[in-house]
Amino acid sequence: MTKRALRNIAIIAHVDHGKTTLVDQLLRQSGTFRSNEKISERIMDSNDLEKERGITILAKNCAVEYEGTHINIVDTPGHADFGGEVERVLSMVDGVLLLVDAVEGPMPQTRFVTKKALALGLKPIVVINKVDRPGARCDYVINATFELFDKLGATEEQLDFPVIYASGLNGYAGTEENVRSGDMRPLFNAVLTHVPVRDDEIDAPLQLQISSIDYSNYVGKIGVGRIRRGKIKPGTDVVCVNGPDGTPFKGRINQVLKFKGLEREVVDEAIAGDIVLVNG
Repeated sequence: MTKRALRNIAIIAHVDHGKTTLVDQLLRQSGTFRSNEKISERIMDSNDLEKERGITILAKNCAVEYEGTHINIVDTPGHADFGGEVERVLSMVDGVLLLVDAVEGPMPQTRFVTKKALALGLKPIVVINKVDRPGARCDYVINATFELFDKLGATEEQLDFPVIYASGLNGYAGTEENVRSGDMRPLFNAVLTHVPVRDDEIDAPLQLQISSIDYSNYVGKIGVGRIRRGKIKPGTDVVCVNGPDGTPFKGRINQVLKFKGLEREVVDEAIAGDIVLVNG
């Protein structure tokens, strides 16, 4: 059993509570982008329908490095119409950033996604965003979030949630609600402190759960998922438990990739805990 410098997290929030803007800041401040490099507005919302509607539909994956730790970040749908996508994404992660607007507090979709996260045993880090907005009421938001968790059957441990105050738009976060400057390091540190480190069975037989399907113009369909145990590398022979007709079938992995920033990086091997892309 090996503990690794790895965290897998999802960001969940109601539509328009600032999720994509916050992820953009994490990418920039982790060094994924150079300081003089332009980031296209709402960089993770690349799907045409998403741009048209201004919401995040298809979950996006990215990864950042912070103080030697690889952090996989999954941006989940924040709209009620796409709840199925949320459930599949949450199965890949060990922690959740629950992003809540400092004025509006928990909203109906926040309730839906939070219920899914709590049922999976995930302990959310509550991020109160837009603390610089006129009318911000952080105490109300914390109390409302606690009541929501309680109604949804949260455990004592889940009710004892850490709180980070932030402005994704202005790029700062802190542990006090009067924070108005700085950077996102307090949020990164909260992830390292509160998201559990998994004891992964690296030497066990391979088990990889595919949670979503991506597509490449070069190789076609790509499976995206988390390695539950074991290792995988190009040329690995695998058995897919549920084929198109519901029966197992054999296959071979051609390529293994991991997320690096917003890009995909080909790797020689991936091990338990990694979120990977595979084709074969």
